Amino acid sequence: QVQLVESGGGLVQAGGSLRLSCAASGDTFSMYAMAWFRQAPGEEREFVAAMSWRSDNTWYADSVKGRFTISRGYAKNIMYLQMNSLKPEDTAVYSCAAAARFEHCGGYGCYRSNEYDYWGQGTQVTVSS
Repeated sequence: QVQLVESGGGLVQAGGSLRLSCAASGDTFSMYAMAWFRQAPGEEREFVAAMSWRSDNTWYADSVKGRFTISRGYAKNIMYLQMNSLKPEDTAVYSCAAAARFEHCGGYGCYRSNEYDYWGQGTQVTVSS
């Protein structure tokens, strides 16, 4: 079992920045990848970014490429999402997720929520115009 806890959400003006954190605990050695997803009201959950937990591979949605950066902290069981140049359309609940079943998630990236096994509770990000 893996437990995930997000933090760092909040309210920011368009053009501003936020950094989200996701602390992982438990059987983290079983993880192949971690990711951020987001869900806006009335919308489906969508992929934002992912990273391999065993290499330097990262993957991004086109909508955030060049603005968001996913990384791993010095304390190795923490994942970050640095979000710059935020737009009102980035407003959503952001959740971190961990993949433990599919090894390919660490090599080629997994973009669908059903490929991830563990989820955090989510943190709200609101970008005002």
